[in-house]
Amino acid sequence: MINNKKVLAIIPARGGSKGVPRKNIRLLAEKPLIFWTIEEAKKSKYIDRLILSSEDEEIIEVAESYGCEVPFRRPRNLALDTTHGIEPTLHVLEQIPGYDYVVVLQPTSPLRISDDIDKCIEKLNECEGVSCVSVTEPPHSPYWMYLLVKDEQMQPLIPEYAMIPRRQELPTVYSLNGAVYVADSRWLQKSKNFMSDQTIAYIMPKYRSYDIDNEEDFLLCEWMMRERMKDYK
Repeated sequence: MINNKKVLAIIPARGGSKGVPRKNIRLLAEKPLIFWTIEEAKKSKYIDRLILSSEDEEIIEVAESYGCEVPFRRPRNLALDTTHGIEPTLHVLEQIPGYDYVVVLQPTSPLRISDDIDKCIEKLNECEGVSCVSVTEPPHSPYWMYLLVKDEQMQPLIPEYAMIPRRQELPTVYSLNGAVYVADSRWLQKSKNFMSDQTIAYIMPKYRSYDIDNEEDFLLCEWMMRERMKDYK
């Protein structure tokens, strides 16, 4: 709870995964991937209730073994490749009303820490906003990106910045990193999207912002997690 506002956290984890099969329970640094999100969420100062949303029995069993509550099974029709990302969250809010803030923590962001979760919640509360999402600076600026047109000719995506020679002269940009999403529950149920012109950004460093989408991402996060663990020994 923060400022008398009750906080519900949701870990969405369906069984199907094309890029990295069964990735949510695949071992990363000797623990199932989902473990790292559960552990950091449990350390939060503000989360009142942490639940898993999944249709997969094996994922449910693993999550429960690490202390994550699973009050119901996600309907199969909300665990398809075509399911919009917000739908499982809206389903949970229908099943579990009475919380002021909802936090969504994807298990594919294992390097995010509890401090990131809490600061995102704090920022939303302090700004009295409707939603706050975590972002990071991308490795490549979109101002230096190109489209390939006829005969593979390169056309600047943003022509007015294409000839700037130094990155330092470009506007600073940020991209969603998928680590933390926080919103006013009632607002989210109406808007059905964390993003709006009122959304606030919480900036995270790149080294905690990796989102696992393919095998290369998984191996990189495996190495980074093992390096982090050395610091705690």
